[in-house]
Amino acid sequence: MTYSNGRPETSLWRDATALALLLTASLKIMANATISPALPALEASFSGEPGAAYLVRFLVSAPSLTVVLVAPLAGLAIDRFGRSWLLMAGVLVFALSGSAGAYLNDLNAILVSRLLLGVALAFTMTAQVALAGDLFQGNRRSAFMGGQVVAINFGGFLFIGGAGLLAGVSPRLPFLIYALPLLLLPLLWPVMKQEYQKRKHAPDMPASLTNGASEPSAAQAGSWLTFALGLAGLSMVTVMMFFLMPSQLPFFLDASGFNGATGTALGLGALTLSGAFTALKFAAIRSRLGLPCTFSVGFLIMGCGFATLAIYPAWQFIIPGCALIGIGYAFVQPALFLAALDIAPPARRGTVSGMITTSMFLGQIVSPFVFTPALQSYGFEAVYAASGVVFVVFASVALAVRFFKPVRMTVPSEPSLEKPAL
Repeated sequence: MTYSNGRPETSLWRDATALALLLTASLKIMANATISPALPALEASFSGEPGAAYLVRFLVSAPSLTVVLVAPLAGLAIDRFGRSWLLMAGVLVFALSGSAGAYLNDLNAILVSRLLLGVALAFTMTAQVALAGDLFQGNRRSAFMGGQVVAINFGGFLFIGGAGLLAGVSPRLPFLIYALPLLLLPLLWPVMKQEYQKRKHAPDMPASLTNGASEPSAAQAGSWLTFALGLAGLSMVTVMMFFLMPSQLPFFLDASGFNGATGTALGLGALTLSGAFTALKFAAIRSRLGLPCTFSVGFLIMGCGFATLAIYPAWQFIIPGCALIGIGYAFVQPALFLAALDIAPPARRGTVSGMITTSMFLGQIVSPFVFTPALQSYGFEAVYAASGVVFVVFASVALAVRFFKPVRMTVPSEPSLEKPAL
């Protein structure tokens, strides 16, 4: 891809390429949650089929299962064959498979389409993060990662709200929202054209190397892979604990005597909106604090949020606790992707983004299995308090990395990339 320097830097939200990639990030939340408001009516429409109650509920999490299985392979393919055309293919398949539920008349066929949706999401998310690493450097990359959180949170707010309105008309209409990503294809086309031109001049070279990257040495490969595996583990645990909010908050509110549906909407609304507005300032905060301290502050705020929820089940603690968790996660999530791009050689960005994508979705899947028995045995307050302690420990470790043992990775050099000239 070609880049130009010395030109005034435009806002990411006014850059067509960056905007397309940011909007692509919102597919992450669209994949699972969009059909949630339609589930009761959808179950009723298939009430005559055996196992309908279980199959309908599994439609929400089915894409996450295939993301976990496919994302590592998607990362390898993206490094070998190219980012942008696999991104466009993923977006196209996402739109077709996601909207299939609007017209398929068999519940098993809809389930297959949801599993295929997860395959498309694995390629889309992995390629999108790798392209962000190729296109942006320094503070602009930080701004992009913060922008992803904004796009995901506001996208979820709009998608789920729109799905709720459509579900009131027909349980099939929310599936049509999945066709919206087709509008992104014209914006992604220029990126694919430029990558294709570069690849045409080096047909036998892995696509990642046509972007100016070089293959890591054996020592470098072992070094970055070790750190990438550790970062993937941290991502999984963080998401697993964060997922206590969407998966367990309704039950916490019901057990505390509140209306679970209304309370969950208020709590998750506070979480997503506070996170979105915080993420707008992520680049400036990361630039001032550095990455380890950004991790530390984010983990500490998340810990305070869970500790607040553990104090007492009253609205004066529930809403601030949810908001604090959203603010902290708005620090941590983009920092995880930034750290992944920093430690991986440019030629392996697809691989490492596949690892982080897998770990995050795996955290979502295992969270209910890990925490439901603990909640039943010890109660919500104890689990929330323990989660707060764990995040404070994470914050302390991140601070120790900053002040006592800074980690320095040596990866192949790359040019300064600021604004893509498209």
